[in-house]
Amino acid sequence: MGMQLVFIGTIALCLVVSSAMLEQFEQAPKQDGSLSFLVVDKLVATDTAEKPQTVIAEEEQPMNIVLFLAIQSGHCIDDPAFDDSFTKIYTASSLQKQWYSVLGNHDYRGNVEARLSPVLTNLDKRWLCLRSFTVNAEVAEFYFVDTTPFVDKYFTEPKDMSIYDWSGILPRKQYISNLLKDVDLALQQSNAKWKIVVGHHTIRSAGLHGNTDELVKQLLPILEANNIDLYINGQDHCLQHIGSLGSAIQFLASGGGSKAWRGVVNWWKPEEMKFYYDGQGFMSVKITETEIDIVFYDVYGHVLHKWNAS
Repeated sequence: MGMQLVFIGTIALCLVVSSAMLEQFEQAPKQDGSLSFLVVDKLVATDTAEKPQTVIAEEEQPMNIVLFLAIQSGHCIDDPAFDDSFTKIYTASSLQKQWYSVLGNHDYRGNVEARLSPVLTNLDKRWLCLRSFTVNAEVAEFYFVDTTPFVDKYFTEPKDMSIYDWSGILPRKQYISNLLKDVDLALQQSNAKWKIVVGHHTIRSAGLHGNTDELVKQLLPILEANNIDLYINGQDHCLQHIGSLGSAIQFLASGGGSKAWRGVVNWWKPEEMKFYYDGQGFMSVKITETEIDIVFYDVYGHVLHKWNAS
């Protein structure tokens, strides 16, 4: 299940010219200035997929937006999979919010440009997916980063080389260099109280995939230097929360949308490992000017873990 951000309330979505190269969108917070969102990973094509999220969004914590951490192979122009696993599934009024989506590694298999096509937004106005972009929600700013091109094995392992579509990425080194500069500049220029970076791949993880070394070496130093608050990812099919002794960054994984119960846990330092759940579920976040509240839920909507910072 790819990660998604849901906002409930008046949506003011407009493209503005960012001083960096990253496209920037404006997202209105609630009337009280707060912001609430769901984070989900990979679309699940069942008629019960959105029920727990709907309850949370309607009753416990009305949302503004939804963050989606990976799309899923098959979501492309004129493909019925988009309707069957998105439009026809997330039908509740509480989920008729803006969905911000980031590409995962499986989305680069096949026609990646189709995943990015504005045709999908024409099919469902909630949908927005770009390679990398920022969202200014006043109390918080989000930085969506295209993490797949960082991973060396997708370019070097024979089983992977022939199935990935690198349109718009090559030359790879220049693409990554420009992206890192754009993210660094956008973070430096931000005046937001809370800074949240979103990517499909892990930076820190106790799950099956573990750390993504390329992101640890290239992206993490920029995030630490700019004092971001949260890094949110999918990829590992689990829910987890890892702190950091060296910085204030919280590493949050909401990858439990499908194919969970892997049975793999690489136990982390106990002083940093705050929560790990090898199962399906999702995450909600509420942000105000003074604090941030994070809650992890299982697939039935039962609370598994809470965390607060101010």
